Amino acid sequence: MPQESCETEVSTPMINFLRKKHILLLHAGGDSKRVPWANPMGKVFLPLPYLADDDPDGPVPLLFDHILAISACARQAYKNEGGLFIMTGDVLPCFDASAMVLPDTSCIITVPITLDIASNHGVIVASKTGDSDESFSVNPVANLLQKPSVQELNKHHAVLDDGRTLLDTGIIAVRGKAWEDLVTLSCSSQPLISQLVNTKKEMSLYEDLVAAWVPAKHEWLKSRPLGEELVKRLGKQTMYSYCAYDLLFLHFGTSSEVLDHLSGTGSRLVGRRHLCSIPATTMSDIASSAIIISSKISPDVSIGDDSLIYDSSISSGVQIGSLSVVVGVNLPEKTDNFLLPDRHCLWEVPLIGCTERVIVYCGLHDNPKIPFSENGTFCGKPWEKVLEDLGIHEKDLWSSKEKCLWNAKVFPVVAYFDMLRLANWLMGLENDEKNDGFYNLWKMSKRVSLEELHRSIDFPQMCLISSNHQADLAAKIAKASLSFGLLGRNLSQLCQEILQVEDSGEKICTNFLELCPNFESKSSKIVPKSRAYQVQVDLLRACNKHEKAIEVEHHVWAAVADETASAVRYGFKEHLFQSSNQTASNGVNDHAGQSQTFFHKKVKVELPVRVDFVGGWSDTPPWSLERAGCVLNMAITLDDSLPIGTIIETTQTLGLLITDDASNELYVQNISSIVPPFDDNDPFRLVKSALLVTGVVHNNILKSMGLRVKTWARIPRGSGLGTSSILSAAVVKGLIRLIDGDESNENVARLVLVLEQIMGTGGGWQDQIGGLYPGIKFTTSFPGIPLRLQVIPLLSSPKLVTELQDRLLVVFTGQVRLAHQVLQKVVTRYLQRDNLLISSIKRLAELARTGREALMNCHIDKLGDIMMETWRLHQELDPHCSNQFVDNLFTFADSYCCGYKLVGAGGGGFALLLAKNAENALQLKRALEENRMFDVKVYNWKVCLDD
Repeated sequence: MPQESCETEVSTPMINFLRKKHILLLHAGGDSKRVPWANPMGKVFLPLPYLADDDPDGPVPLLFDHILAISACARQAYKNEGGLFIMTGDVLPCFDASAMVLPDTSCIITVPITLDIASNHGVIVASKTGDSDESFSVNPVANLLQKPSVQELNKHHAVLDDGRTLLDTGIIAVRGKAWEDLVTLSCSSQPLISQLVNTKKEMSLYEDLVAAWVPAKHEWLKSRPLGEELVKRLGKQTMYSYCAYDLLFLHFGTSSEVLDHLSGTGSRLVGRRHLCSIPATTMSDIASSAIIISSKISPDVSIGDDSLIYDSSISSGVQIGSLSVVVGVNLPEKTDNFLLPDRHCLWEVPLIGCTERVIVYCGLHDNPKIPFSENGTFCGKPWEKVLEDLGIHEKDLWSSKEKCLWNAKVFPVVAYFDMLRLANWLMGLENDEKNDGFYNLWKMSKRVSLEELHRSIDFPQMCLISSNHQADLAAKIAKASLSFGLLGRNLSQLCQEILQVEDSGEKICTNFLELCPNFESKSSKIVPKSRAYQVQVDLLRACNKHEKAIEVEHHVWAAVADETASAVRYGFKEHLFQSSNQTASNGVNDHAGQSQTFFHKKVKVELPVRVDFVGGWSDTPPWSLERAGCVLNMAITLDDSLPIGTIIETTQTLGLLITDDASNELYVQNISSIVPPFDDNDPFRLVKSALLVTGVVHNNILKSMGLRVKTWARIPRGSGLGTSSILSAAVVKGLIRLIDGDESNENVARLVLVLEQIMGTGGGWQDQIGGLYPGIKFTTSFPGIPLRLQVIPLLSSPKLVTELQDRLLVVFTGQVRLAHQVLQKVVTRYLQRDNLLISSIKRLAELARTGREALMNCHIDKLGDIMMETWRLHQELDPHCSNQFVDNLFTFADSYCCGYKLVGAGGGGFALLLAKNAENALQLKRALEENRMFDVKVYNWKVCLDD
């Protein structure tokens, strides 16, 4: 990179270092909007309010649960080479961007939109040159238009052939040389920043930065602060428009649109209610359709239908009408008789230089830019009516010819309770007898307009107030949960909110630790120990007691194993972790150890592998111990063979000999010495655990004979096909058959569930179910003691089997990753009561039911849709379940397929590629075998229909 391009010298290593940083910018640009993030898989997670350009009703809230997967998605999107991703504006994208291939420069995402909507937004004029297909087009940006009329659109050739134009979504990605230029500029930007600070001027990242990449805007940009420098340093790169024809988005330009969305059927896209403090229903009148988010509602409050309360504290005696929006309001106690009418908005903002926060209000449908002369409104009434009713003169509000709500000096800056009284007066709620007194108080006060408010908001103070409110609310909710609740709250998340208060946050969390013994003794019969221990871990980490947290964390996993064993079989676990010659009943064969005579017996068990369509994670303890699980999977053979198996036989030589297909061998002279915990690197811990759960160790079954166990799994390691669990099932089934126990598939499946807890790998029941039961099956689990499983085979028609085998490619990616660490992270998030994780797993279980119906009706294309949504949900649960190779593979296969996903927990292993038809499947198979970029193997497979 040429050094002379920098005002200050920047070393090449520094440039390379910065290029590899994944800059993830939440941009507060264009009229101070603060906008939520979306990850590239189309889900949005960051809770922040924002203020729309044309909306005085804000800040309008959008609430989402977590910033999850951002860094991983950036790594995938920018191929570990760094980049900038900006989202600004009032558009929330809801789409799968995994197949988007953006240009290696600056790029703005656009969508086709009708001209009437375009007149209220930014519009991109794209040149006629570029690339396109049926789903997208990429063209250089020729110009940028802001809220253009139809005449302007025609003048600038912005109307597409179909009569639409390109909406600027506000999503910008910067990669490649454009990113390098930006990094170079940032390394030498101190003089530029100093100049801006000294001159008290502003630079809009969204407007000015984008204009630097669009030649048609260069003349305009040069008139802006430091505009010539931006043109000089960045203007050589071309910005492209990426038009995504099928991009879905939600427009939040006005508060009414927010309310419409939250009350609509698609509201699950936006987020969940959390951090709410609502009193007993007998003490307040809160409509069931009201949305209360991050707010404290005192008793004796009324809130109407479909109203939204966000980041607020509402005191007793306050009435809020229907279809109203209240944001960032802190109404102190004794705020009696304050009323917000139907279809109104109320919010508070701190201003620079003001001790009180200014109360702002207007009608839900008021447009601040509509002039007085064109029937502009305030609080839902025409200005003429407002002035007449209140006795206000035009000159009291406006000093310029332009007269609209935006520049009307209507909001008084006085003592807080006086502002509330004047608010009711201005909204027309006070009687006429007091009119003169209110008018005089209002006229004599300092008053500001929305325009002035916008320029004078004390944003640091606004953030501090909001943060302190969230922390106070979180502390009260956490204390209630610990004192007399069932620990249903996410204490980890609450602690993060509490710790935002630097002076007292950690002390509050420390006080919560003292409550732990109380809830353990009070709720021990209801709250699982694993959950109680996890709460302690979260509190200890919040208090920076990490060593103690690690110590307690071991109790978490021991408790999960204990709870799993208890759910499978009463009185089962206490014998598993002992080295003893005592007998114990596991329902295997209580009398097997009494025989002293040697008899030779040999057992061989071979099983298929499983591929999972949908429902994984819902089968995993502790989820499946507390909630219903649903999984749809299929048993298959690979290359015409059952790839997993074991041979177990008795020997006259005492002791135990274990061998596997990797030429590992172990001889154990005294079998009673086998006791967990086992080392993670012990290649024989699976067989050892099987000997424990089947009772072979503790029942002294091998007192007068020996045992030889040989195992194999003829598939790649880390396949994701359930190999470990299915091999465990084979060994358990073989051992039980050897000693004439209950080798029913249901019994074996439950024993394997306990076996995996002993091994320390965790895991659920779907893998062993997938291998033990033939064909395609829908399996549900019913929580409780004992855990009950119901396996429902799909009576697969020959047509279904044939079509699946013709269209479904089972492909080994060559990428290997074990699922153990992923499982621990997911289980931890469940024990923490992570809202996003819980809702995602619920959706996976729901999709399993939908998938069952689709297959029963032979709707293979519907199964493809389900696989696609499943893959997106898996990436929510684990951001690392994909990687660049897998992304490239799926991008390559996309045009051939109606669905695809990795099997199991992902991260590598096998992929399922469901082609659109049999011909596409053959074409894709040939393309993969011929493409040198993908060193993958496409396996021959068949549905395993026999036991």
